[in-house]
Amino acid sequence: MENGSGSQNQSLGRMPRQPLELQVVTILLVLLICGVGIAGNAMVVLVVLRTKHMVTPTNCYLVSLALADLIVLLAAGLPNISEVVASWVYGYAGCLCITYLQYLGINISAWSIAAFTVERYIAICHAIKAQLLCTVSRARRIIASLWLFTSLYCLMWFFLVDTTQVTFSDGAQVICGYRVSRSLYMPIYFLDFAVFYVLPLGLATVLYGLIARILFVSPLAGTPQHPCLGSLHQGSSLELSGRGSRGALSSRRQVTKMLAVVVALFAVLWLPYRTLVVVNSFVDPPYLNTWFLLFCRLCIYLNSAINPIIYNLMSQKFRAAFRKLYKCQEKSAGHPAPSIAPVYYSAVKDCSHNSSDHNLTEQEDLSRLPAPARENKQIL
Repeated sequence: MENGSGSQNQSLGRMPRQPLELQVVTILLVLLICGVGIAGNAMVVLVVLRTKHMVTPTNCYLVSLALADLIVLLAAGLPNISEVVASWVYGYAGCLCITYLQYLGINISAWSIAAFTVERYIAICHAIKAQLLCTVSRARRIIASLWLFTSLYCLMWFFLVDTTQVTFSDGAQVICGYRVSRSLYMPIYFLDFAVFYVLPLGLATVLYGLIARILFVSPLAGTPQHPCLGSLHQGSSLELSGRGSRGALSSRRQVTKMLAVVVALFAVLWLPYRTLVVVNSFVDPPYLNTWFLLFCRLCIYLNSAINPIIYNLMSQKFRAAFRKLYKCQEKSAGHPAPSIAPVYYSAVKDCSHNSSDHNLTEQEDLSRLPAPARENKQIL
């Protein structure tokens, strides 16, 4: 958004227009990224809500992240298409609401990432406490608190933006911009930069370092060390215990790698925009190259669109759930039933239960191990 000074009329020369190539590139890339991102994040929400074994504390935070990314794509990505082609077409109320939703989605996504990082740290580094702290009900309460706090925090944007009408010789242009001078926004920019970028990433960096020390540096606790056992039964039990511990460790490593990639992409893809905001807070006039601005915006949209792809590539559970959801939708579309209620029940049942082992949660995997293996799991 450009800086504005309230609703006013100014008589200038000809109306400035964006180059045709910029319009074409913006429309094609924004539609592609937003289309993929909206479909992918919607699938994340659906597979977690409709698949019983996918409802875990970590996945609850991923649903929160997916909803925040959907808001960013819908409130920031799609309106960018109309802005590059014409002036602001959503009116004064649209300027307030869309700006509010943009910052709400951006800020929620940052703290959803911080929340699942803390959850992973407790689950891996403090396994005994995790039995009480890392639960679905607690995750839902934390998510509700984050959304409530961020929703209240972002209310300030209703008082900080306005529409400006600029009259040119060949027409009028409406801009959704800021009410006051750019210099007065420096405290707000730096507060956002610290609370919703630096702090979550700093916390994630420290916690993933501690997690890596446990998962990738420390030896696997509880691995059988005594091959000479008193009985065949004891040997079999310890062998199962070792296999269960190694399987649990491998599963935790896979989940941790996937979430670390999500955090790294968040840091990298948000860096151009955050850097631009900091630089423009000190330079006058600000750097507003149209192609670099487009690059910064596309990085933000890409960050909101790429997470479901990461889940599909790095998680067997999500990959299987996505595949099953697709097959259920395909089957439902290809074989309509005569009545509505049985079709709905059948679709929900088929999509909500999967007997394959790779769709079980860590807690369920743990409960199926023998007693020695469960003790080993608690050490991890």
